Amino acid sequence: MTRDPELQVLLDKQAITEVLYSYCRAVDRADLELLRACYHPDATEDHGGAFKGSAADYIANIAPILPRGGIMTHTTSNILIAVDGDTAKAESHILAFARMKKDGEKFDTLTLARVVDRMERRDGVWRIAARRLAWEWNHEMPMAETWGRGLLAPDASVLVRGAKHPNDIVYTS
Repeated sequence: MTRDPELQVLLDKQAITEVLYSYCRAVDRADLELLRACYHPDATEDHGGAFKGSAADYIANIAPILPRGGIMTHTTSNILIAVDGDTAKAESHILAFARMKKDGEKFDTLTLARVVDRMERRDGVWRIAARRLAWEWNHEMPMAETWGRGLLAPDASVLVRGAKHPNDIVYTS
């Protein structure tokens, strides 16, 4: 079936956007299978000085960390994609919130990074072929979880909380 070229570019951009969203879900939920599916098997990952090598090695390095990594939320925005046949360049911002603990002290960290991905469509599937990340800024603050000082939920124990794979509501619904 031959599609209108402009429609095909829109479909390609949507498929690429879903890969970018899936990456965020994968790291937040510690879903290593989904994370692997975001990359081609021979993909590279340059994590802005924190890691540089194959995407497979990157995933292997973070695999033991993600399931016990605590609360983490990555959001992707400012997605710009230039499609050229079966290749594309995608730039996006990743805003990440994480709850961490160091030397017995819990704290919250908010970080913005920008990623530039070379995407390739192989066998009809878009995935990351090469990723480069640049760190933009970071802000850290003491941990304070009061759920709107009790206005959202006076008893926070009743709240359904996000979880890691396979226990999160996205996998149990």
